[in-house]
Amino acid sequence: MIPVILSNLQRVTEGLKSRWRNYYYRTLGVKLQGYVWLREIEISRNFTEIEIESPCALDRGVTLLCSGDPQEEAKIYIDAHTYINRNTLLSAMSSLTIGQHCAIGPGCYITDHDHGLDPAFPPLSQPMVAKPTRIGNCVWIGANVTILKGVNIGDKAVIGAGSVVTKNIPSGAIAVGVPAKVIKLR
Repeated sequence: MIPVILSNLQRVTEGLKSRWRNYYYRTLGVKLQGYVWLREIEISRNFTEIEIESPCALDRGVTLLCSGDPQEEAKIYIDAHTYINRNTLLSAMSSLTIGQHCAIGPGCYITDHDHGLDPAFPPLSQPMVAKPTRIGNCVWIGANVTILKGVNIGDKAVIGAGSVVTKNIPSGAIAVGVPAKVIKLR
């Protein structure tokens, strides 16, 4: 009986913390459309360039980072019924879109930009290069996947754990490896 009471108390406490985070990030300008389950996440700047539909869930350690020049439309957009697992980093400079009903595993890195390769400049002085990154609906991304700039992952695709996605993945494809290659269709 005591473990059940403690478990329920912990759930209520986590729910209250999540509601507080919803209120806090809304006051900073994040566009949360309804209630979004937020564990201990980090949004460090450019709050107004992030939009998350309800219901969604972002687990502990998820980081949302927007950089570059300000823009009116969202740089990071997460559609409804999507779950982003622990310690995942979403980094956007232009446009990073995640569709509905997606499952993103722990430890992933998803971005829409990188540094240039001009040999006249050191790495941190390189100009940034951005291309929109889009993840379709009902996509399943395994643990520790990296998705690089300009990639379009089609609806109902599956990306295997540890993959590095450098090119578009068609709808319904299962892709694995470094770099990720389609091994079959669902």
